[in-house]
Amino acid sequence: MDVGLFVEFPCRDGMSEQEAFTECFTLVDEAEARGVDSVWLAEYHFAPISVLSSPLMVASAIAARTRRIRIGLAVTLLPLYHPVHVAEDVATLDHISQGRVEFGVGRGTFPDTHDGFNSPFAESRERFDEYLEVILKAWTTERFSFSGKYYRCEDLYVRPKPVQTPHPPIRVGITSEVTFPLIGRLGYPIIINPSRVFALTELGPYIEQYRQAWQEAGHAGMPQVGLRIPLYVAETAGRAYSEPKESTLAAMQGLGERVARSASRPGTTGNWNAQAERVQHMSYDDWLRDKVVYGTPDTVVPRLQQLREELGLTQLLYEINYGRQLPYELQLRNLRLINEQVIPQFV
Repeated sequence: MDVGLFVEFPCRDGMSEQEAFTECFTLVDEAEARGVDSVWLAEYHFAPISVLSSPLMVASAIAARTRRIRIGLAVTLLPLYHPVHVAEDVATLDHISQGRVEFGVGRGTFPDTHDGFNSPFAESRERFDEYLEVILKAWTTERFSFSGKYYRCEDLYVRPKPVQTPHPPIRVGITSEVTFPLIGRLGYPIIINPSRVFALTELGPYIEQYRQAWQEAGHAGMPQVGLRIPLYVAETAGRAYSEPKESTLAAMQGLGERVARSASRPGTTGNWNAQAERVQHMSYDDWLRDKVVYGTPDTVVPRLQQLREELGLTQLLYEINYGRQLPYELQLRNLRLINEQVIPQFV
């Protein structure tokens, strides 16, 4: 089972942008030293919470300073980019890293991100499907032509090709109910971010829809299910409860407000008003029960084992700084405890 570290390159109040980069690069170095399987980079635009607007450039820097850890993109927001540029850049990163790239892709959850790139959110699902097809053709054929709704080309010769054959592993990010069977039919592994829509206990039936769609489409192999989850481990239950509380409450408040602002936008699927109301009415204890895994090693290990068994997980991406407000010392201690006292018992 792959267990990876999810990193957002947050910029806390009072922290300079340079300090944000330095802190997170140091955490990645620590993850490499502690044997973490993979590190996964978010993508943020137009938000004061993070400096990670160019994850491919950051991934290249990580590739240069590490030797073993795999480098994941979670996720590249395909509708915002030119697909041939993405194909070239990710293939180049695969060479720089000597074949360590994991290509996570998605269409982007929130419409305001698309606004800044003049890419209509209502078109994002169609653009995602089309652009991913272009990228795969660029990687796997010597020359190719394409005629789609949003992109056309004639007899392109795209280099370099990726190191990994036929291409870096592809995983699709999922944040909504309707996406599970869609991606199952396409036959791609998934990474689930449950924070906006789902309680952890509600994921099972949707994952089953994904598996059923995969099988009905006739794809070979077994469906792969990854889960992105906030994880906080401390030596005592009291510290595990109190230390991440302020940061978690900030995440809850920010998520509820953003979902509410986006509810009326074209292209959203599901009832975003109901989702916003649900998030905004949850208490910290509700969040601990439904959305995150916090506790001592003795309580965290069985909870993760339960999730793996109930959901059939094949991958876990854990966040050590949920809400992006934790001081570096607590992040480092959390990372150490996870890898010394949780992961060895979990995998």
